[in-house]
Amino acid sequence: MQTQSFTQRFANPTRFMAFSGALMPWLAGLSVLVIAYALYRGFTAPPDYQQGKTIYIMYIHVPAAWLGMMGYALIAASSFGLLVFRHPLADVSAKTAAPIGAAFTLLALITGSLWGKPMWGTYWVWDARLTSVLILFFLYLGLIALRSSIEDEPLAAKLTAVLALVGVIILPFIKISVEGLDIPSLGISIPAWNTLHQPSSVFRSDGPKIHISQLVPLLISAIGFTLLFFTMHLKAMRNEILRRRVKSLRLAEVDRARASETTVAAE
Repeated sequence: MQTQSFTQRFANPTRFMAFSGALMPWLAGLSVLVIAYALYRGFTAPPDYQQGKTIYIMYIHVPAAWLGMMGYALIAASSFGLLVFRHPLADVSAKTAAPIGAAFTLLALITGSLWGKPMWGTYWVWDARLTSVLILFFLYLGLIALRSSIEDEPLAAKLTAVLALVGVIILPFIKISVEGLDIPSLGISIPAWNTLHQPSSVFRSDGPKIHISQLVPLLISAIGFTLLFFTMHLKAMRNEILRRRVKSLRLAEVDRARASETTVAAE
């Protein structure tokens, strides 16, 4: 007997609804507890020797920025699953992830501006990192607007999937904009752009450049917000599946009414 993959087992919307309904309460409760613990650890940690208490914004800003990019990567992967594998839930996943990813990206922009004011003396600078994240936010809005402007859902799904896959190039650009790219084995060397934004302090080849008292709550916060993201995503997917079921039932009722009118007229 051929074993089914995880995605194949839950490709059936009915099976997905049962699984997500059982998982979501636990996921939601866990995300709240983890975020609360992370913020408690972060806000009770000693202030940074350079940035003072403004460092506390980091525990919201950094996870929001990570999830803004992760959300778009999820949309791109779901779009690929729709166009290539015709997975029945791929479009549901891509459609529902867009508003959530946009919200986290907007949160990253707002908290970044609040953090930038005391550090840089201004809320905004048109440097490579901030501008590329702003473009990411506009890409989210473009996906949402394109889908809402087309009534034919299959056509809207295909067009937004193509746009999502084209726009995914913004993700490596966001990374390269501050840190550059150097792969000697492939002869690739892209210098970092001139930017006020600091390079990564966590995921570095030479180890994290952040004190353990700040690193631990930051990682816990990232886990908590990631759990929250998937909780919201599951809830949104469930709502979208129910919306499509209601729409199908209404269309079926309309078809039956028209068929009944045709029969009466023929008699």
